Amino acid sequence: METTADRVFIKEEGPREGFQIEPGPIATVDKIRLIDALAQTGLRHIQVTSFVHPGKVPGMADAEAVVAGLTPRPGVHYSALWLNQRGLQRAIATHRLTLEGKLTLYASAAFLRRNQNRDPAQQRDAQPELIRMYQAHGIPVRTGFVTAAFGCNFEGDIPPARVVELVGDMRRIARDQGEDLSLIGLGDTMAWATPDRIRRVVGMVQDANPDIALSLHLHDTRGMGLANAWAGLEMGVRHFDAAVAGLGGCPFASHAGAAGNICTEDFVFLCHELGLETGIDLEALAECARLAESIVGHPLPGKIKTGGSLAALRARL
Repeated sequence: METTADRVFIKEEGPREGFQIEPGPIATVDKIRLIDALAQTGLRHIQVTSFVHPGKVPGMADAEAVVAGLTPRPGVHYSALWLNQRGLQRAIATHRLTLEGKLTLYASAAFLRRNQNRDPAQQRDAQPELIRMYQAHGIPVRTGFVTAAFGCNFEGDIPPARVVELVGDMRRIARDQGEDLSLIGLGDTMAWATPDRIRRVVGMVQDANPDIALSLHLHDTRGMGLANAWAGLEMGVRHFDAAVAGLGGCPFASHAGAAGNICTEDFVFLCHELGLETGIDLEALAECARLAESIVGHPLPGKIKTGGSLAALRARL
């Protein structure tokens, strides 16, 4: 985990979160083509697939084939999502992925019940066993994540103090098992965040945990994605999840039209205009966005892929 004041680190989730939710089948070769192209843009962390039940998520049935077909690029970390030990074992068996242990607590008890059929105490009690599972496989546990940290479609507004408490719980659980978390993610899982809410929640978590880095996972359903990201940048957050071209949607929302993560190339454009380094070639990333749109066969919400960057325009003037 790296942190510098003028460098922003982006975890690209489009190939996983985007292709996972597409209604039509996406050819394995096209998934690989996009991932390989993304790896040449300067992105250093790409989440490529999910090891989940193919009957429940048909779009991820080719997870092993996608990982096997990649052309690994030095310096790029390829990761995946799993929901249980079986999924983790499948990821380990590829021998080609960066494996990271993560703890997860939910700020919304209502959403936790709907998503995991657990109450908050049961979810908390499950985390030590999860750590021991990772330790048994030699996988470091350095990250914690709070789901629905800013609000919930089933419970409403989330008190910031609850998020602070959950972060403290995760850190204590990790320490009790001999681990030390270095990055805490805050998820706007159902797009309740606004810039003011970002500042309040992030500020309170930072005040209680000045020794740890934060990351933001922001959905753009209500058009607040980049505004919320900007608020996070102003608060000193330097780790963000994003999806090329705005691929994906939120499967947790209770209404149609829910959007996916902030668009990677649009966010990179914002960072560059603010004088923040990303290490990413924006023009190459825009090409990837256009490739993603051609693969899915319908318009995607990213703006830079069609509007272009100001750097390119300035160069012609």
